[in-house]
Amino acid sequence: MTVLVAGGGLIGLAVAWRAARRGLAVTVVDEDPGSGASRAAAGMLAPLTEAAYGEDALRALSRESLARYPAFLADLAGDGGGTVRLRTAGTLEVGFDADDMVSLDRLHAYYVESGLPVERLTASQARRREPALSPRVRGALHAPSDHSIEPRALHAALLAAASTVGVHIVRSRIAALTVDNGRATGLRLADESQIAADQVVLALGAWSGTLPGAPPLPVRPVKGQILRLRGDDGLLAGTVRALVRGQHVYLVPYAEDRLVVGATSEERGFDPTVTAGAVHDLLRDAIEVVPGVAELELVETLARWRPGTPDNAPLLGPSALPGLVLATGHHRNGVLLTPATADAIADLLTGGTLPAYAAPFTSDGRDL
Repeated sequence: MTVLVAGGGLIGLAVAWRAARRGLAVTVVDEDPGSGASRAAAGMLAPLTEAAYGEDALRALSRESLARYPAFLADLAGDGGGTVRLRTAGTLEVGFDADDMVSLDRLHAYYVESGLPVERLTASQARRREPALSPRVRGALHAPSDHSIEPRALHAALLAAASTVGVHIVRSRIAALTVDNGRATGLRLADESQIAADQVVLALGAWSGTLPGAPPLPVRPVKGQILRLRGDDGLLAGTVRALVRGQHVYLVPYAEDRLVVGATSEERGFDPTVTAGAVHDLLRDAIEVVPGVAELELVETLARWRPGTPDNAPLLGPSALPGLVLATGHHRNGVLLTPATADAIADLLTGGTLPAYAAPFTSDGRDL
């Protein structure tokens, strides 16, 4: 079987790599692989603290995917992707005022009732775990199983591993999906050339709903502005999340001395602007949570687009168009859901069915 993957971000490359490992002939088409949401992602692997109330199915998928990460990374290393660090210090969700503490109490009760691993910490316990926290912190939740990874390092590893197992990368802009007799048959490129395949996997992230020739999909761009800083020298051991003046902010350490601060969530279409207001607000809130951030060097600001869906959950599996498989709509959880998505789509391509953990995320039967 020949497989054509539209999109070379984390999801597209992981699907291609896993499918090629099972003996399929795979080609990935992307004008600039890894330049989309994968470029800006903070890398939180947080099935507990990222999922909202009522998103139980999404949380179950997220936990399934996180459990697959160690083997996923080991396979990457075995295929020449090198070592990608999985940071396992956990996540702290901190509160500053009485309203925050009420919210933390409710979250704690919900997590415990749901059987999820979480620990309630006093202010002093939180600062012992993360000494750089502001003395104004009133308390926290510790989610020991919410980890993080550096998405750019993961993408580079996937690109190397995919090449090792024979995935062909075509660096070209996609113009349209080609359809013949009611079936997806390949892709037409910007230079008018065409690539045919038995199956096409749509993994274009926020652009998945705009591909000419493809059926309409409820995938929209959700803009996020994010900052990268340098010089933290061990400022934080793990991820810290907080609600400051009603706005969420997170701080994610990576590499040896780097820190990601993010992120806004804006319904502004494909607006690429990095705004002074967003940079100001993110830095102000981050400094309020971890005062030492004020001493770091601001090395990068960027805006990218998450692929949002009406229910915040991904679209996985067969589409309404025969020959077209969906692997998109991961919203805030693309990095986290990469292993489970890749394995599920590889199962579908080789065996004809999705595994049970991915079955709730097909487009059938969902109010989209």
